[in-house]
Amino acid sequence: MNDFTIRSSVEEDKKWITDLLKEWWASPMIITRGKIHHADNLPGFIAERDNKPAGLLTYSIDGEKSEIVTMNSLVENIGIGSALVDAVKRAARRAGCKRLWLITTNDNTTAMRFYQKRGFMLAAIHRNSIEQSRRLKPEIPTIGNDGIPIRDEIEFELAL
Repeated sequence: MNDFTIRSSVEEDKKWITDLLKEWWASPMIITRGKIHHADNLPGFIAERDNKPAGLLTYSIDGEKSEIVTMNSLVENIGIGSALVDAVKRAARRAGCKRLWLITTNDNTTAMRFYQKRGFMLAAIHRNSIEQSRRLKPEIPTIGNDGIPIRDEIEFELAL
């Protein structure tokens, strides 16, 4: 039994969502494949533990494709990330989506491991694409996790 719950985000969550996105992503503006997302305006799911937010996933739906735009688990290794992904998979299937996909950067080995363990497949490596993203969002750092230069977008997908 999980000691957390998952629910859809609502308008009353917006300040918390915006604050979390600023803390973890430098701003609510997220760039994937050259597209600007205002993640604080997207649908999402919130994990709650002890009546406090413990995770957030935002997503968008475009026809038969659904994109995970952001995902943050604030308490690691208790299943929050997996539960958030399960929630978006259900929402995407209900919306008639055939593909769930996401972008991470080449330095985010933790995310690459996480998504592959949950059945996502490597779909593409978009070499040097972060250079273009930095033109739209200069806050993207040049050096990321483990001192790895951030250069590439890594695309993962899951057939639904």
